[in-house]
Amino acid sequence: MRTVHATRYVTPLREGGSMPAIVEADDDGMYVLKFRGAGQGPRALVAELVSGEIARALGLPVPEIVFIELDVELARTEGDPEIQELIRASGGLNLALDYLPGAANFDPVAEQPSARLASEIVWLDAFTSNVDRSARNPNLLVWHGELKLIDHGASLYFHHGWTGDTSGADKPFPLIRDHVLLPLATGLAQADRVLSARLPDERIAEIVSWIPDVWLDGPDAFGTPGQQRAAYASYLQQRLALPHAFVEEAERARA
Repeated sequence: MRTVHATRYVTPLREGGSMPAIVEADDDGMYVLKFRGAGQGPRALVAELVSGEIARALGLPVPEIVFIELDVELARTEGDPEIQELIRASGGLNLALDYLPGAANFDPVAEQPSARLASEIVWLDAFTSNVDRSARNPNLLVWHGELKLIDHGASLYFHHGWTGDTSGADKPFPLIRDHVLLPLATGLAQADRVLSARLPDERIAEIVSWIPDVWLDGPDAFGTPGQQRAAYASYLQQRLALPHAFVEEAERARA
């Protein structure tokens, strides 16, 4: 994971409840910044990081994810009080995705990804309990003819109000029935075999180890940052080790 520093606030993206922004960084790159101080809180950044990097480990197309340092002084150049408040509440370490200029929103009527890719994306979202890949809000972009997965902040929804209990790791994910790509996901069994092999315990532990302490230090903390990272890793590892009820549920939803 690279770390960059935001140097210029370019424009807000007034979508959803988190109001991300396009910013320029000290590497001359443009990024979509996800604010730690947004209403969804730092757990959304944890989900964005963990699920996004799991997708990358699986070989799925996601923009580069970086840590981004935000200086509260940037608020002084903004005229919108709401943006000023958001920047001030998010000073320090945040998360950002590589900005894809000219990318188009995915249209399920016009775009038909392969059954293999659709199945792998459905598998990812069932595994990570992503509630936000519906036809209404696919969180998919088309860039230079390639599908890109974005916005995983609504995944791992179990961790809101979580106590670290991993006993629910074997639960299915009924909301997969609303997945925009489910009708095309005819290869779920094959996706399950292939993708499970790409996530050994040590790979999951490595991804989880990148969660910064500052994102785990708040009123919803149930232990030290190390204890919380261990709980995330254990939950995800158990979800793969136990019978895959999340795949069976997706198959039932397709049927």
